[in-house]
Amino acid sequence: MEDLLAARSQMAMSLAFHILFACAGIAMPLLMVLAERRHHKTGDPLDLELARRWAKGTAILFAVGAVSGTVLSFELGLLFPEFMRFAGPVIGMPFSLEGFAFFLEAIGLGLYLYGWKRLSPRAHLASGVLVLVMGVLSGLFVVTANAWMNTPAGFTLNAAGQVVDVDPIAAMLNPAAFTQCLHMTIAAFVAVGFAVAGIHAWRLRRHPGSELDRRALTLALWVGGVAAVLQPISGDLSAKHVAEHQPIKLAAMEGHWHTERCAPLRIGGIPDEADRVTRFAIDIPCGLSFLAFGDFDAEVKGLTEFPESEWPPVLITHIAFQIMVGAGMALAGTAVLAAILALRRRPLATRRRFLLLVTLVGPLGLVAVEAGWVVTEVGRQPWVVKGLLRTADAVTPMPGLWVPFLAFTILYVVLGVTAVMLLKRHVFLAPTGPSATGEAG
Repeated sequence: MEDLLAARSQMAMSLAFHILFACAGIAMPLLMVLAERRHHKTGDPLDLELARRWAKGTAILFAVGAVSGTVLSFELGLLFPEFMRFAGPVIGMPFSLEGFAFFLEAIGLGLYLYGWKRLSPRAHLASGVLVLVMGVLSGLFVVTANAWMNTPAGFTLNAAGQVVDVDPIAAMLNPAAFTQCLHMTIAAFVAVGFAVAGIHAWRLRRHPGSELDRRALTLALWVGGVAAVLQPISGDLSAKHVAEHQPIKLAAMEGHWHTERCAPLRIGGIPDEADRVTRFAIDIPCGLSFLAFGDFDAEVKGLTEFPESEWPPVLITHIAFQIMVGAGMALAGTAVLAAILALRRRPLATRRRFLLLVTLVGPLGLVAVEAGWVVTEVGRQPWVVKGLLRTADAVTPMPGLWVPFLAFTILYVVLGVTAVMLLKRHVFLAPTGPSATGEAG
């Protein structure tokens, strides 16, 4: 394995692993806060038990995410030192702010886990809200840094190619920051909401009388369903931004080869770089022109408009984009169906076919998140900082990078298995009853 491929593979694996726990850190606190808030209103001990279980799950996922996030920070410096040398002075601030948010999130989580009977109900709920807010902010700060890599801003280059006149606020508020932050934050709530709903739907099919799982399913579907319906709006904003600022990425996402007006929107298909055609796709006439520019007759640039040396891997980008959109539409459709059944006053927890559907689509939010990040990162290649620094020029000259790649692969497998075992033991298979609501610690 060549060193560039090993370095990129290790970063890809690390990001793919960490992003799942980052999503949990954003969305799981909302679920536990909603469950506790309902307990404050109803006084029902089942709501308290649900809040406590979800709090344990949040703590487990937070701990694993902290480990994988720390590894990522070291990998950036070790694997891509030239990137850190070039970009560090510009995007150092959002990483620093993410560190502050992370520490406040940890403090809030500690108060929440060990303050059930030591804090007043309002103070305890406030600590959960602190975890939620800091989790969201942590994600936003990191995503602004990634957005900067797509649309670098907030600095100038002198004659020697050195970064000068750094404006860290302008760098954070780069053109891609808003759309990427919005899209990623909503995606986290979609992914976690439906993942949790899928688990509890599966449990309800096995234990139809479980009131705890019924309540969990309702709350998780509310969170994931509302976010899933909103996500196409943020996706449309993101697509329009990409069309304006990253036309090569848009062309790769759509398998769009030749510049044309009334460009079709392609559903599915397999791009063929040799013949420069996307085979087996379903074309919607003028659909891409309208979605990208709001005009059915708008011109959309194709890949052949740009030097082939600047093309991203078209097949990977296109397939990942199709997976992301397909998964998102399936989840939005499930959310609409759930809303229709609820409006007709048909209890969701007793409809076995609906529970099967939720169980099957539950993992799709996580799949969409992974596919979306493939689109973001692979679609920017061959640049690590668009138009300024190529990935090949940013990698470390150190040989033998396949060794840390193998070592960290083993580490992530161990961490993943450990997280699943802990969640299974302490959250999903823990006994239901009065003992589950006892004092922590």
